[in-house]
Amino acid sequence: MPTNFTVVPVEDAEDGDNSAGPAGDSKPVNLGKSYGEEDDEDNLQGPHSGDDSQRESSPFLNTDHDEEHYYEGKNMALFEEEMDSNPMVSSLLNKLANYTNLTQGVREHEEAENADGVRRVTVMVPQMGTFIGVYLPCMQNILGVILFLRLTWIVGTAGILGSFAIVSMCCICTLLTAISMSAIATNGVVPAGGSYYMISRSLGPEFGGAVGLCFYLGTTFAGSMYILGTIEILLTYIVPTATVFKESEDAQMHNNMRVYGTCCLVLMALVVFVGVKYVNKLALVFLACVILSILATYAGVIKTAIEPPEFNVCLLGNRSLKNEKFETCAKTEVMKNNTVTTELWSFFCDSKYPNATCDEYFLLNNLTEIRAIPGLLSGVIRDNLWGDYGKAGKLIEKNNLASVPAQDTSNEVNKPYVFNDITTYFTLLVGIYFPSVTGIMAGSNRSGDLRDAQRSIPIGTIMAILTTSFIYISCVILFGACIEGVVLRDKFGYSVKKNPVIGALAWPSPWVIVIGSFFSCCGAGLQSLTGAPRLLQAIARDGIIPLLQVFGHGKSNGEPTWALLLTVGICEIGILIASLDAVAPILSMFFLMCYLFVNLACAVQTLLRTPNWRPRFKFYHWTLSFLGMSLCLSLMFISSWYYALVAILIAGCIYKYIEYRGAVKEWGDGIRGLSLNAARYALIRLEEVPLHTKNWRPQLLVLCKLDSDLTVKHPRLLSFTSQLKAGKGLTIICSVLEGTYMTQGNDAKTGEQNLKAAMAAERTKGFCHVVVASNLRDGFSLLIQAAGLGGMKHNAVLMAWPAGWKQVPDSSVRRNFIETVRETTAAHQALLVAKNIDHFPSNQERMKEGTIDVWWIVHDGGLLMLLPFLLSQHKVWKKCKMRIFTVAQMDDNSIQMKKDLQMFLYHLRLDAVVEVVELHDNDISAFTYEKTLLMEQRSQMLKQMQLSRTEREREAQLIHDRNTASHYAMNDKAAGTTPDRVHMTWTKDKTLNERNRHREGMAVKDMFNMKPEWENLNQSNVRRMHTAVKLNEVVVKKSRNSQLVLLNMPGPPKNKKGDDNYMEFLEVLMEGLDRVLLVRGGGREVITIFS
Repeated sequence: MPTNFTVVPVEDAEDGDNSAGPAGDSKPVNLGKSYGEEDDEDNLQGPHSGDDSQRESSPFLNTDHDEEHYYEGKNMALFEEEMDSNPMVSSLLNKLANYTNLTQGVREHEEAENADGVRRVTVMVPQMGTFIGVYLPCMQNILGVILFLRLTWIVGTAGILGSFAIVSMCCICTLLTAISMSAIATNGVVPAGGSYYMISRSLGPEFGGAVGLCFYLGTTFAGSMYILGTIEILLTYIVPTATVFKESEDAQMHNNMRVYGTCCLVLMALVVFVGVKYVNKLALVFLACVILSILATYAGVIKTAIEPPEFNVCLLGNRSLKNEKFETCAKTEVMKNNTVTTELWSFFCDSKYPNATCDEYFLLNNLTEIRAIPGLLSGVIRDNLWGDYGKAGKLIEKNNLASVPAQDTSNEVNKPYVFNDITTYFTLLVGIYFPSVTGIMAGSNRSGDLRDAQRSIPIGTIMAILTTSFIYISCVILFGACIEGVVLRDKFGYSVKKNPVIGALAWPSPWVIVIGSFFSCCGAGLQSLTGAPRLLQAIARDGIIPLLQVFGHGKSNGEPTWALLLTVGICEIGILIASLDAVAPILSMFFLMCYLFVNLACAVQTLLRTPNWRPRFKFYHWTLSFLGMSLCLSLMFISSWYYALVAILIAGCIYKYIEYRGAVKEWGDGIRGLSLNAARYALIRLEEVPLHTKNWRPQLLVLCKLDSDLTVKHPRLLSFTSQLKAGKGLTIICSVLEGTYMTQGNDAKTGEQNLKAAMAAERTKGFCHVVVASNLRDGFSLLIQAAGLGGMKHNAVLMAWPAGWKQVPDSSVRRNFIETVRETTAAHQALLVAKNIDHFPSNQERMKEGTIDVWWIVHDGGLLMLLPFLLSQHKVWKKCKMRIFTVAQMDDNSIQMKKDLQMFLYHLRLDAVVEVVELHDNDISAFTYEKTLLMEQRSQMLKQMQLSRTEREREAQLIHDRNTASHYAMNDKAAGTTPDRVHMTWTKDKTLNERNRHREGMAVKDMFNMKPEWENLNQSNVRRMHTAVKLNEVVVKKSRNSQLVLLNMPGPPKNKKGDDNYMEFLEVLMEGLDRVLLVRGGGREVITIFS
């Protein structure tokens, strides 16, 4: 229903100078200064470039910039500071009312020069209505060369019924497309650009670019077809003697068309390049030629009912003859009481004398002369109802006329018979005819010149299609009702003195058709060479195809010079084909593909029911669009299935090129809306049914750290993610910034952009997000809980090992890591922790040899065995072998364990080398005790560091002195009792050496021989350290040289008092290894032996 607006003047409540007068005298709010071009830079450099914190702290009504942000009156003072971004409604309506838009065709480039040489653009207010702006341009583009040169031949070959079916299919296809196009064109303001603009803004840049280029190629080949039609008319009917080559008839025709076509193309290109505005002004002249030719045809039909024209066809037997070189249709004639042979005799006999040797068929059959156009009331329509298809070289014969066949048919080619020049069949005729119904986009291309585009485009386009459909259908019936069948099948009119067949029907003279069709083809060719370069320029300027950027430039006045050169080059390819019948199916493919996607765009928008889909044209439905789309696709394969496949392949290649290399554009297209609907449906379906083990794959939440420059600190973490995922499943890259969103919002956006750039550089497909939280712990907790959506939530967390946790005096790094481990466990999510992530290979590296070692100590769902398989699918790790180690205790049967594990891997379809490592129950070594002692001393020191600075320094010194004294006492005692004992300073290198050389010698044989400082150690910590040391010893021994080591990650202690030592245990467990991935399962089976 219509919406009524009432504009009410608001008066000032105050009295005095600022009070408004009566409503009729009230002045509008003056926004000229605020929105003028002169103040744009000041506005950008003024308040927009200020500091956010200063703007937050400033008062609500900023009085410091009253002069800059002053608006007349005080009625809108409450919105004063937002005027720059949110204009007044009055200003917005004023801009919309003054909106102008010029066509992307010729008129936007028509420019005038002042006397001083300064260039100015002439901008005219759109004034064209439906008839001039849409109806006539569509009529001019639809009616053309096929009507005058091929429609009679199509009617004679396919018959009236077959031709009616061809015309009906094509006209219905364009009518349905016009309905869809009208809905799209009336859904808001359509800038000039026609079908390309509509498709690209409705289906996205990929579809828009692909179909836009197909439409460009179709328009370019249409130019070739029109030029070939022009040359065919010139050489066949106007100047048949102007031939360059003198070979056989077919080769002569083709070579002459190539030469003259190339010359005509160059001439037309020069006209377009130099005087393009004259092409636009001559369009009405060309349209007048078409209309006069059609009127002459209808007049000729009416005249045949009164008096048939004086055109006769000469038949030898039932075969049609070319009568351009003889006048008398007889073997002999009487001249001065003497019987002499005619000119026709010499074509079939070796001499002009009656006793000459003649062709057998010529002797056996008589010559008959019939009317070429019997007339509307002759009843010939019955003979022309059905088709007469044939192979190339087949003689054109009158079917209901008897003849005596000849035995020798070898010399028929050299006789003046009329032959089929190509093999004819129904689908070929569809492809040749379809270009005659194209051109329905002419109205939408001129949308910028229309007074009311949303009203004119639907009415004008549909009326033009209905009018031209009536013309075509009536011509099919009238041609079949008036013209003899042998004449209809004579493509070039050889049997009617080499006149166009439709010209023989026309009144008052065939030259009306010849001249009219000649200028019509010239005009259509010029229009194609004018429109195609501008369409290519529009695609290039959109920036969606980087390869075409050079064609977006042109002359100083905007003329697409480079695009015109490319268009001429492609057009020359069509001219070199030198056959109108071969070029027509090519451009049919491209136009049909364009129309297919117009219907698809309308159907998608209708089915999605997007809020912005509100066309003023209401007579559409998605079923009509779907029917039009199906009809377009069917016609493509009916016309030529191999051309259809080539066109689809070209469009597909362009689509993929734009998808991978093109610029990212967001045009609110329907494909994005379709993706959103499909994603919503899929997410709801995923939420309904729990995930089966066979469908489990790691959906990763990657916790990244950003440095001070907000760039990714460990980019190899993203590389490892892409290697692990290989582009499959869900990947969410996240990071956390400390602070509040109001102060860190810009940094969060910058960090997110840097994350996207890093993901693109590492070829990691997924999503990224940067959140701002009061502290890192809360941010990580929020991400672990809330990342993802519905069934597409992460089930595993990947993070880097905090390598510098010992050097940080604050314990927050350690606490954040441990709490992350606890939260992933509580959320039943797997956890992957990569040590030395910067040493991991990039996506460009290749591991030429080596192994991926899996240390399967405890079973937590099978994730340890699944991860190496996923890594081996990537080209980086493809050549690495998989080894699985498991640990056997003293009471385990290691041989049986190995057999069982091999059988288990066989059922899992995994190829791996299995090895069982026996872990002997040795006594706890002195090395373990010392490690535990240092760990607890460090923990005690960190606890003391929570005191005040003075207390912290004092306590640290006392602890250091006490440790030093006990260490010297231990060394002195060891030197007195065991002279061969090594003095251990516990540096990294010496620690490794001592552990390897004297592990057994330092074993404690008697618990009563323990050193005094070991007695107070927590025995739980000692046992844990013993496990870490023993496991590390066997892992280093077996896997020191492996490319990657995967280890079960032990969980943190349930008692949080033991958190201080948890990191030490993990550090000892991984000591001496380069690339390590700690894996902690999520509490569910992720791999199965069942199919």
